[in-house]
Parts: sequence; C-alpha cells; structure tokens
Amino acid sequence: MTIINISEAKTHLSAYTKRIKQGETIILADRNKPFAEIRPLSTIPTAAKKIKLGLLSDLVGPLDDFFTSDKEIESAFLSSSLFPDEK
Repeated sequence: MTIINISEAKTHLSAYTKRIKQGETIILADRNKPFAEIRPLSTIPTAAKKIKLGLLSDLVGPLDDFFTSDKEIESAFLSSSLFPDEK
C-alpha cells in the first residue's frame, strides 16, 4: 500500500493507474493526511444479462379487455370539473 499526496497523483496519474490495475492499493492524501483509498474493483462489472421476454406469460391470463374502459369510471371522469359541459 502506497500513500501519495494529491499533487503527486496528478503528476504521475498514468503510472499509478498501471499499479492499481496490477492489484495495488493506493491511499490518497491531502497534506499527508489520508482521505481516500484507490484500489482495483474486486470484480469488474460485466454487461447486464439479457432477459428473455415472456417468461411469465403462462402465469398471466389473456388481456383481451385491457383497452376497454370501465363505463362507471369513464362517466365519473368525464362529468368531473376537469371537463365542464361546453355551451
């Protein structure tokens, strides 16, 4: 583990990134007071797995009436103050 000040890190950033990629942990300090740890990720995130659509289709019934409206709700909505009668 290496402790470096901010100015040192800015000056030699590419060299330190190579060391981090090789597994080294570096402590970043401000005026010799450590405040952050820079280390390699334990596991590099991979691309998200593709999800196959329709896996639950056998658990959901047919939605034939999905787009039909409920007449009671429709009449209450249309008679509200949002839609005053046009004169």
